[in-house]
Parts: sequence; C-alpha cells; structure tokens
Amino acid sequence: MNTSRPPSAFSATAPTDARAFDAVAIGASAGGIDALNVLLPALPAGFGAAILIVTHVPADAPSYLPEAFGYRCALPVIEPDAGETVLPGRVHLAPPGYHMLVEDDGTIALSLDSTVCFSRPSIDVLFESAAHVYRERLLGILLSGANDDGAHGLEIIRAMGGLAWVQDPDTAASTPMPLAAIQRGAADEVLSPTLMARRLAGLPATH
Repeated sequence: MNTSRPPSAFSATAPTDARAFDAVAIGASAGGIDALNVLLPALPAGFGAAILIVTHVPADAPSYLPEAFGYRCALPVIEPDAGETVLPGRVHLAPPGYHMLVEDDGTIALSLDSTVCFSRPSIDVLFESAAHVYRERLLGILLSGANDDGAHGLEIIRAMGGLAWVQDPDTAASTPMPLAAIQRGAADEVLSPTLMARRLAGLPATH
C-alpha cells in the first residue's frame, strides 16, 4: 500500500470544537497501547467524561491492561461486567473475547457475536453503539492499528453529531487503521498522541 503524501497532508488543524462530552470512546490495535500510555496518564482525577476503550487483545488469556493502565492513570480502570452502569470519570476496558456495547439506558452489554474485522472486541461495535446513545456528546478516538476496524464506527459517530479524532499516521507504529479512517473522511482532526493528551486534559467539564 502506497502511503506517500506531502509532509503537511495530515498536519493537525486548529481545534474545531470546544464542547463538553459525556463519553470518550477509544479504539486501538497494533501499536495503540503506546498511544494509550500517553493519553490515559494525562487525564486529571476530576475528568468528567466516561472513557470506553476497545483494544485488540487475545481472547484466550486474561488482559494485563487494567492493572498496567491503573498504575499510570488517576482514574479507576476496570473491565466492566454486563449490566454495569457507565460512569463518568472511569475507564471502561472491553474484556478479552467480548464485544463491548453501550445500551440505551447507559449500561454495558457484552456480546459473543461474530468477529468484526476479524476482531472481538471490535472497535466498530463500540463506536456505533456509543454513537447512538451519546450522539453529539461523544468523542471518538482511533489510534494505531493494522486493519480498518473503527473507520466505519467513526463515520457513525460523526453522522450522529459526535466528534472524531484520528492518530496522525506519522506517529503510529501501524498505519492502516488511522489511514483507513482518514481516507474515508471519518476524521474531524488528525493529531499526535501528545496533542490528543493535552486536548483531552483540557476538555470542559460535562454539564
């Protein structure tokens, strides 16, 4: 795949939105853990939005991510059970082997439905469900990854009035995922993890 482009093609633009969000949905695959290790430690203890994260992790082994992120993050980091309420100021990580969705009543659903983009959990599944619940109060973030999971989900987030950030491919360990979103026109902004972290930490409180 030819990913050559002018040096400024994916440069970050000025902020396009200063709204408050009820939830931030993040998708990451190959190389995305490094980016999450930049984003999550930047979140202040009083961060007002719920964080929902899907990473492509093996289904046949427990995930170390809640503990690893918990050491670095001022917010509590959990793998939610089905039926658990999505709470502001908490990081909700999809458990290995389960799609994680947000129900209309603001609770978590876990599904063993077929893989999407060869993945379960799927970023698209989370993004689409969260978009229908939070609408314009949702920020979707797509990070480094090796397939196109999440690109369609970002399209849904934008169609429902939410905002979409995509990791600058020049900063990604694996470029196919952010490039897929950019090429589909699914990104409101293309940002480095460092700039994303700064912008996240400065988001206005929900109201």
